Amino acid sequence: MKKLLFAIILFCSSTGMVHAQSEKYLNAMKGNLQAIDSGFKNPAYLLTLANNFERIATAEKTQWLPYYYAAFCQVQLAFMEQDKNKIDGIADKATQLINKADSLEPNNSEVSCIKSMIASSHMMVDPMQRYMQYGPESEKQLTMASTQDPTNPRPDFLKGQGLKYTPEQFGGGCKTAKVEFQKAMDKYLVYKPASELTPNWGMDITRQMLEECNAK
Repeated sequence: MKKLLFAIILFCSSTGMVHAQSEKYLNAMKGNLQAIDSGFKNPAYLLTLANNFERIATAEKTQWLPYYYAAFCQVQLAFMEQDKNKIDGIADKATQLINKADSLEPNNSEVSCIKSMIASSHMMVDPMQRYMQYGPESEKQLTMASTQDPTNPRPDFLKGQGLKYTPEQFGGGCKTAKVEFQKAMDKYLVYKPASELTPNWGMDITRQMLEECNAK
């Protein structure tokens, strides 16, 4: 009887510890997610958030989302960086982080989107010289993302974004981009994230870019 009672107490204690850890993880993630929008106004703060997510990932070890968001912040920082000599290093750090997310959550559409963004950030250092290396990789990752989750609006948004900033003589411009933006918007209107931590970004910027293209 004593052994049984001890086992029950041990089980309850372990359950309580797991619950406490999960609450701590959830609160840490939510707090940093709420701050991401502010990071777009301050690149240094975006780096702080990337580091925060990486620390959460290191502590949790089995959670892919902290690595995902750390990579997301890093690649956004790469796009915002004005010094082209620094972009590759930032993008390489994003690659390290997203590869860890990929190892924990293989064949994930959101992870493939980040990989596409990383390839694009490398390409933007010198588009004319780097397109043949990074352009096809970016497109390949978006194709994979759409296949992995056809309901995910972000691959369509990223395709549209890429086309919007591609010269018309190379098949880009608003005429082709708005088709992808509209597909993304249609999906955003019905998209339901799996949880409160699941990626759910892009709707506002999609709407803005669609309006810009429709106005032309």
